[in-house]
Amino acid sequence: MMGSTGKRDHRITSNLHHPFSSLRQALAGLALVVVTFLLTRTLDRSSSPTNLYCSSPSDASSTAISVGRGGDLHWPERGYGSRLSMRIYVYEEGEIDGLDLLMRGRDGRISAEACTKGQWGTQVKIHKFLLGSRFRTLNKAEADLFFVPSYVKCVRMMGGLNDKEINQTYVKVLSQMPYFRLSSGRDHIFVFPSGAGAHLFRSWATFLNRSIILTPEGDRTDKRDTSAFNTWKDIIIPGNVEDGMTRRSGPPTVRPLPLSKRKYLANFLGRAQGKVGRLELIGLANQFPDKLESPELKFSGPDKLGRNEYFQHLRNAKFCLSPRGESSWTLRFYEAFFVECVPVILSDQVELPFQNVIDYTQISIKWPSTRIGVELLNYLQSITDEEIEGMIARGREVRCLWVYAPDTEPCSAMLGILWELQRKVRQFHQSTETFWLHNRSIINRDLVPFRNWRTPVPLP
Repeated sequence: MMGSTGKRDHRITSNLHHPFSSLRQALAGLALVVVTFLLTRTLDRSSSPTNLYCSSPSDASSTAISVGRGGDLHWPERGYGSRLSMRIYVYEEGEIDGLDLLMRGRDGRISAEACTKGQWGTQVKIHKFLLGSRFRTLNKAEADLFFVPSYVKCVRMMGGLNDKEINQTYVKVLSQMPYFRLSSGRDHIFVFPSGAGAHLFRSWATFLNRSIILTPEGDRTDKRDTSAFNTWKDIIIPGNVEDGMTRRSGPPTVRPLPLSKRKYLANFLGRAQGKVGRLELIGLANQFPDKLESPELKFSGPDKLGRNEYFQHLRNAKFCLSPRGESSWTLRFYEAFFVECVPVILSDQVELPFQNVIDYTQISIKWPSTRIGVELLNYLQSITDEEIEGMIARGREVRCLWVYAPDTEPCSAMLGILWELQRKVRQFHQSTETFWLHNRSIINRDLVPFRNWRTPVPLP
């Protein structure tokens, strides 16, 4: 004991007798840190991506999303992870009895191509891109997630199934999915592309209350007691913008106008639908026709605006107003980025996609829907063209996230959705009706091993 203490004391004394040696070592270490820092800064300036969005306007160090010189989107550690790594199983149309009805209608006459256009197109596009995705697996046993294809909104609108048939068909389909039963549906993905969200399946609250729902709709409590969107499990997706406006090669069907050539301060292109906010905007446009354009849009007939005419109107203002309609989300918010007007959200309950990586305060405005009036126009008029150009430029960098394209593209809605889905991947899914033994075998309440489960299986 004494010898050990003596050695320790000797080392301390030795260091005290050579203070300059320790000082030289410290200075050498500090010099190395400084050189490394300067070298890193030099390399960053020459090759690092440009910062786009930060957690707050004053915090330029918390990069949320960035674009490199080649146009590639660099996904941040903070919002997501370092790389995508998962396996998704996509159910085949003929694999489950009844799934074809949710995709083609009762007589099979509705085509995928007919369902690709308009706001419902996301249900077809997401399915199509997952079929060709590098993250797809054909082996259910190795899948992290399961995708259930359905074009049910389109099928319903085109008369292929009624509400009762949709409900019955979904229940029939789910009862043939042992893997759905295994996790109470927690690792199963469904797309509901319209304002109604999962309410298209009337019994969603019973059967899909744990499943992952992809939807542009974050709220429908104006007409129903509960919203079908839950932030802990569901994912907000962008609306389906006209393909001619989002194509990556060649010019869009309608080009943006320079700010100096735009006739109006703001516009509202939508139908009144008896909604208070929309009626207020139409009244405001009648009061200030030189500042706010709000043409009466028709569902059909000779006065209905064609797609090109619609975008030509939309591009003719500095600000595109997006009030709530039948639901809280509006496709006009996404369309505004492609005619390069600043979207002004007038929908208090709206939910926006990819909030892990996008700071919407830098590319849009959200104004209280209870304060629609002259005050709004005066506020918009106070914003300088330089500030508007800055918002448009930042929106131009991020709008690739509204484009439905394969996940092999450096930036797309599909890539954003996959990053969001990866956050839902679990090593283990617990269910009230699944059990396991010491040898890791999964059994049901009757002690039947999972490999022997037979359909139809009892649903959660």
